[in-house]
Amino acid sequence: MAETERLMVDHADNSAPVELDQQSVGRVSRIDAIQMQAMAQAVKQRREARIGRLRAALARMDDGEYGYCLECGEEIAAGRLEADPTFTHCVRCAGKRST
Repeated sequence: MAETERLMVDHADNSAPVELDQQSVGRVSRIDAIQMQAMAQAVKQRREARIGRLRAALARMDDGEYGYCLECGEEIAAGRLEADPTFTHCVRCAGKRST
């Protein structure tokens, strides 16, 4: 979580508003800057969502519910949690949710 928060701070300038002064920047450069800004904002949103999922996982740890599927209550495989500690469902229930 700390690394994700650090990345958000380090890259905060990337999502700043784009200056649209046509005298100093060409049209293609402005379009490129706008696209870069949109990508930076999307990355920021994904990082914010990740932090939210990590906080929820920490709350489940505090409640003694971490590592158990929210749907069936079975234990989530350790390898699955190692891949992503924010997983909330076992493989079987996650598969049912995606179909």
